Amino acid sequence: MNKQNCILYPLILLLFAVNVLAFQGINIEEANFISYRVDPKKQKIQLYWKDNSGQTFKSLGNLKNWLAQKNQELVFAMNAGMYKEDNVPLGLFIQQHKIITALNKRSARGNFYLKPNGVLAIGTDNSATICKTEDFNANGKIKYATQSGPMLVIDGAIHPAFTVGSTNLNIRNGVGILPNNELIFAMSKTGINFYDFANYFKKLGCKNALYLDGFVSRTYLPQKDCVQLDGNFAVIVGIAVDMKK
Repeated sequence: MNKQNCILYPLILLLFAVNVLAFQGINIEEANFISYRVDPKKQKIQLYWKDNSGQTFKSLGNLKNWLAQKNQELVFAMNAGMYKEDNVPLGLFIQQHKIITALNKRSARGNFYLKPNGVLAIGTDNSATICKTEDFNANGKIKYATQSGPMLVIDGAIHPAFTVGSTNLNIRNGVGILPNNELIFAMSKTGINFYDFANYFKKLGCKNALYLDGFVSRTYLPQKDCVQLDGNFAVIVGIAVDMKK
């Protein structure tokens, strides 16, 4: 194969792949992510940590089985925030209006402490917000909240600490708020750097987006053929519906 063909052949394959995805109605960027859009006003988002006996769920499979015993079917689940070695949330965790672990404003090393970090909160009125930690207001009207970090998108701008072309690649998951106030949860299918992951949310129109975790991330979303039932987490975000009788 001559030099010209060596250049043209990969380009032809790339254009062919682009056209196939376009024909199938698949956005190229979406093809690289598992994503799930949630209308918090219509779908019941919950944060889970422990079962009724005080045992940490840890895995998505354990949560799925526990819900099944309650005649509920898990529709979507994802790990939702960083945690200590003993599976205790590293930052704020509010469940059913009760503050389980306090807001963490410490400065230290690691992704969680790459300021600004932030909070995902679901209000009593089922509205969703994502904000910087310093802007969070525990006003008694918060039903669920989880803290993680760093923020990915802040007021429409990518976190200033992120670098274009960074070789720090990992599976990553996060959450953003779309222009219509829906939430979008996403996990990369392959390793991705922070800048490109943040840019994914920005291109969707998210004014604010929050990083949840890295290589340990798992997603349960059977409607998109993603059934990852393992894991060893603290807080898990999930949506369940009553089983049909």
